Amino acid sequence: MKAIIPVAGAGTKLRPHTYTQPKALIPIAGKTILSFIVDQLHDAGINEFVFIVGYLGEKIKEYVLHTYPDLVTHFVFQNERQGTGHAIELTRSIVGNDEVFIALGDTICEYDVKEVMDSPYSMLGIKKVDNPSDFGVAAIDEEGFIEQAVEKPNIPKSNMALVGLYKIKETDLLYECLSKLALKNVTTHTGYNLTDALDCMVKEGVKIKSFKVKHWFDCGKKETLLYSNATLLKKSGGNVPTDHPYKDCIIIPPVSIADGCEISHSIIGPHVAIGANTSIRHSIVRDSIIGSYTNLFEVVLDNSLIGSDASVKGLSRNLNIGDNTEIDFG
Repeated sequence: MKAIIPVAGAGTKLRPHTYTQPKALIPIAGKTILSFIVDQLHDAGINEFVFIVGYLGEKIKEYVLHTYPDLVTHFVFQNERQGTGHAIELTRSIVGNDEVFIALGDTICEYDVKEVMDSPYSMLGIKKVDNPSDFGVAAIDEEGFIEQAVEKPNIPKSNMALVGLYKIKETDLLYECLSKLALKNVTTHTGYNLTDALDCMVKEGVKIKSFKVKHWFDCGKKETLLYSNATLLKKSGGNVPTDHPYKDCIIIPPVSIADGCEISHSIIGPHVAIGANTSIRHSIVRDSIIGSYTNLFEVVLDNSLIGSDASVKGLSRNLNIGDNTEIDFG
C-alpha cells in the first residue's frame, strides 16, 4: 500500500505564517502537522509516500527528505490548484494498481489505524459535526456502508463529515471516476473534488465502509490550531529536557521545548510548544506556539502564535506574527 498526502494548499487562513511556511510544516505540540500524519501511517507499516506539493513545495520536499531519509518518497507538483480530485489524479502513474491510503495534509486524527488497514473494504473516516454543510458529508446505512458522498451540500442528508482519511482498494475505478469528472467537467466549489469521485465509486457498486475517528484536530486557523496544540500536549504530556539548564524558571506542564533553547527568569506553560534554538528571557508564556530561532524578551503572551526567526520585546498579549518579524513594544 502507498500513502498519498496532498499538501499543495496555500493555507490562507493561517497567514501571515503561511506566506513563508507551508501549512503542513506549521509546528504543533513539538512536531509539524505533516510529521503527525507521516509517523502515524509509517508506524502502521506504510513505507512509500506520494506527496502532492505546490505552494512552497520545495520546502516540503526538503523537510521530508531530511526528516525521513529511509522512506520511499515521490513528489508530484500540482501547479494549478483545481481541487483534491485533480491532485489525486496526478498520482496515477506512480500508484498503478496498488492500494492507497489518502490523508489530507492538514488532517490529524486519532483512530484505530490497524483496524482500517486490515479491513477487506475501502474505508472513509467520518466524524459527527454540528455544521455538516462546511464539509464533505457521507450518508451511511445501518451497517456503516456509504450510500452517498456529497461535498459541502446545501441540505445535508447526515451530520457525518468526511475527515480527510481514505483507504482505497479499487484504485483502478477511483482513477476512472476521476477521469470522468475531468472529461465531463464535473466541478464542485470551483474544483474537481475527491468526494465526487468517491460517490461515483459507490454508484458503480463498490462497497465502501465508514470508520469513526475518536478525535479530529483542526489545524486550519490560529484559534483551532492553538486548541489542538493544547489537546495534543495534554495527551502526550509534553517534552521538556530532564537536565534542562533553564535558570530561575517555572515550567507548568504540559509543555514541549525543543533542543537548543535558552530560557531564563520566565514562567512557561501550560500548553506551550517552543521550537529549537529559541531564547526567552523575563517573560510569561502560556497557551501558545513559538517557532524556532525566535527571541522573546520581557513579554507576556497568551493564546499567541509566533513564527520562526521572530523577535518580540516589551509587554504584549495575543499575537499572530509570521516568520522573520521583529517587534519592539518598548
